[in-house]
Amino acid sequence: MRTHSGHRNNACMLAVVISLLLSTACAHDPRANPSADDARSFVEAANARLEALGVRAARAEWVKANFITVDTEALAAEAYENYIAASVELAKQAAQFNGVETDAETRRQLELLKRAITMPAPSDRALTQELTQIAAGMDSNYGKAQYCPEGAEGEDCLDIIEIRAITAESRDPAALLDVWIGWRTTSPAIRDDYRRFVELTNQGAQELGYPDTGALWRSNYDMSPDAFAAEVDRLWQQVLPLYESLHCYVRAKLAEFYGEDQVPLDQPIPAHLLGNMWAQDWTNIYDLVAPDDADPGYDLTALVQKAGYDPLGMVRSGENFFSSIGFEPLPDSFWERSLFTKPQDREVVCHASAWDVEDGDDLRIKMCIEVNAEDFQTIHHELGHNYYQRAYKDQPYLFRGSANDGFHEAIGDAIALSVTPAYLVELGLLDAEPPPSKDVGLLLRDALGKVAFLPFGILVDQWRWGVFSGEIPADAYNAGWWALREKYQGIRPPDERGEDLFDPGAKYHIPGNTPYSRYFLAAILQFQFHRAMCEIAGHEGPLNRCTIYGSKEAGRRLNEMLEMGMSRPWPDALEALTGEREADATAIRDYFAPLQAWLDEKNASRSCGW
Repeated sequence: MRTHSGHRNNACMLAVVISLLLSTACAHDPRANPSADDARSFVEAANARLEALGVRAARAEWVKANFITVDTEALAAEAYENYIAASVELAKQAAQFNGVETDAETRRQLELLKRAITMPAPSDRALTQELTQIAAGMDSNYGKAQYCPEGAEGEDCLDIIEIRAITAESRDPAALLDVWIGWRTTSPAIRDDYRRFVELTNQGAQELGYPDTGALWRSNYDMSPDAFAAEVDRLWQQVLPLYESLHCYVRAKLAEFYGEDQVPLDQPIPAHLLGNMWAQDWTNIYDLVAPDDADPGYDLTALVQKAGYDPLGMVRSGENFFSSIGFEPLPDSFWERSLFTKPQDREVVCHASAWDVEDGDDLRIKMCIEVNAEDFQTIHHELGHNYYQRAYKDQPYLFRGSANDGFHEAIGDAIALSVTPAYLVELGLLDAEPPPSKDVGLLLRDALGKVAFLPFGILVDQWRWGVFSGEIPADAYNAGWWALREKYQGIRPPDERGEDLFDPGAKYHIPGNTPYSRYFLAAILQFQFHRAMCEIAGHEGPLNRCTIYGSKEAGRRLNEMLEMGMSRPWPDALEALTGEREADATAIRDYFAPLQAWLDEKNASRSCGW
C-alpha cells in the first residue's frame, strides 16, 4: 500500500487495527531454535505476502478515491485492514529472529518489519481493547469537532475548514481571536483520554524493548533514539539564524498593521495573527509583509494559460522535465489510468497524490488539475514521487520505500525547486529571466511557508517525546506545549491557557498519533538535495535561481539514490546523491541567502529575538 504526497489513509483505522492485532499476532508457532536460513525464508515469505495484500489494498483505495460511495469505502477499509493485520502479525513474528546471526539484507528487513509500528499496544487483551476505544474516540472527536459561536447552532457552527478560511483571510483581530479560541474548545474533551493513551502505548513499547513510545519512534532512523534527538537539534541550530531574521521582520510588519499594543516588539508574536490556525505556515499573511517591489516580473499562471496548456499538457511538461535529466518516459498505463481532471458525474478525492499500485510499473497520479502556477509546480512534485517509486521497484517489497520517512516528500519538493525562471525560459514560457532584484518577493513568500514551518516541524514531536518519557507530566501538558512553542517558534497564546485545556489536541497529528519529525526532515533535505544536484549540473550563481533541467549527470546521480529505496541506511542513500553522510541545513541558508541579507538590512535598527 504505497501512496504519497497529500494522500492520508484513515489514521484511526490504522491505529485500531494495529492495537487489535498486537495482542493476537503472536498466535503462531515460532521455532525453538530458528536459523539464518529460517530467517531468510521468513523474510522471503513476508515480502510475497505483503506485496500481494498491498496491491489489493492499493486498488481498493484507488477505486474508493475515484468513486466515493459507502460500498467503496467499506471495501477499501477491509483491504487495508487485511494489509495492516499481516504487517503487525509479521512484525511480531520477526522478533523470534532477534538473536539469529544472518546476512545484513535479511537483518535489515526484519528490523524494518518491527519498527513499522507507531502505536504499540500491551499484550493484555483488555488493555488492548481499551486502547482501541481511546484511539477511535480521539480520532472521531477531531473529525466531528465544530466551534459554535455564542447563539449559533446547526449550520451556523464552524468546522475546521471554515475556521481555517477565516484565519487565512480575515484581518480583524477580534474575529481571529474568536475562532482561534473557539477551535481550542473542542480538544479538552480528549485530554484524559490522551493521558491514558500515553500510559498504554508506553506499556506496549516497553514490552517490545523500548523505554517508551517516543524512543520507539526515534529508533526508526538508523541511529539510537538519543542520537536522532541530538541530530534534530543540530539541524535546528543550523537554520535558526534564518528563522530569527524572518521572525523579526514579520513581527515588525504585523506591529505596523495591527499596532504595537497587539504585537509588542519585545515579545513573542501572538499566535492568532499569523494566518494559520497552528501558526505553522505564514504564507497567508504575505500581503501584510510583502516588500513594495514584490512583483517577480512574471505571472506563471498567465504564462501557462497564454501558452495554451491544458491539464494533460501540464503533466507532459512535468514528464519532459524528468526526460531531460535522463529518466525513461512514463508507461502508457500512467496516461490511461491516472486521474487528471475532476469528473462531472461523480465525487472524487481531488487532493493531489502519487500512486504505485503494483510493482513500480502501474504508476498514477490523482489530481483535479487546474491550469495555474500552483498545479504546475505540484505536478512536478507528484511526478518526483512516481519516479522514486519506479526507481526502487526491483527491490524486495520491504525495501520499496524512501530511505527514511522524510526522503519521499523531500524528493518531490526538491524537484519543484527547479521550477525557476531559468526553467521557464527553457520551456519558452519566458523570454528572459527577471533580474535578481525581483527575487526577494518570491523568496519571502517561499520562506513564509518553508522556513516558518521548521520550528513547528520540530516541536510537535518534541512535545510528544517529553510526554511519552514523563518529562512533561500529565498535569503540565498545556504548559509544556506552550513552552516549546515559545522556545522554538517565538509565538505566544493570545489569552491565558490553563491546564483545564488541551491545545496540543487541536492539531490532528496528536489525536491521530501520526509522527511529525518526517515533515521537518523533508523540509531540510529538499534543499540539500537541490544544492547537490545543482552542483552536479554545474550551476553557477544563486542557488534559488538553479534548475537541473537538462542535466543528465544530475539525473544519473539522483536515480542512483532513488534505486536504493530502503535497502541501506539513509546516510548511504544521502551520500549517493550528495557525497555527504549527514543531513545539512546550511543548504536552506544558501537558498535563502539573498532574502536573509535583505531581512538583516531591514532589521538593522530593530531589536530581534524573543
